[in-house]
Amino acid sequence: MKDQKIELVVFDMAGTTVDEDNVVYKTLRKAINKTGFDFSLEFVLEHGAGKEKKQAIIDILAEANVHDTALADSAFEDFKGLLKEAYDTLNVSTYEGTKELFDSLRSRGIKVALNTGYDAKTANLLIDKLGWETGRDIDLLITASDVENGRPNADMITLIMDKLQVSDAHHVVKVGDSIIDIEEGKNAHCIYSIGVTTGAHTREQLLTANPEYIIDSLKELESIL
Repeated sequence: MKDQKIELVVFDMAGTTVDEDNVVYKTLRKAINKTGFDFSLEFVLEHGAGKEKKQAIIDILAEANVHDTALADSAFEDFKGLLKEAYDTLNVSTYEGTKELFDSLRSRGIKVALNTGYDAKTANLLIDKLGWETGRDIDLLITASDVENGRPNADMITLIMDKLQVSDAHHVVKVGDSIIDIEEGKNAHCIYSIGVTTGAHTREQLLTANPEYIIDSLKELESIL
């Protein structure tokens, strides 16, 4: 990678850069289980991590051979209310070295963008809690509600590239904590899709998506880049 000119690094949020103790997926589990299921958090993470949250509910239910649009809609509406309650008192932080990494990359002319399976309202609430500002701490935030097709489709990365005027995906790196993050990077034809083990999926699970690198901390990314 050291011989490859990197212009942009796209980071996932929760589980990759933002440590919010899996509150979103705990809340997603609670909302689904209120409709009569008993899914574990591990099951919810395995089948829903990284996805737009309504789609995550649909996919989790499908794993139990349940294909009920009305049920998924009801669980999603309940999830949004429960998440608002959870976020009112939530303490969030970044993983160690995240802000320093962003500053280092941006000081070298490498753009830093965040993307997420959250909607814009949820993502911006996290950004506000962290005190981050676009233009000062990151270059851009794009969420699932900004595009037609969520992960693993490449729409979010394509939109980021367009807005930040990066024309060649071979100058883009994607970093995320879930299989679907890696698949997104590959579908966007990023030069590297990198998995990090701090979030939703284990090293073994991430390996199934064939990332170019797997790291245990964002601090390791500095030496790779």
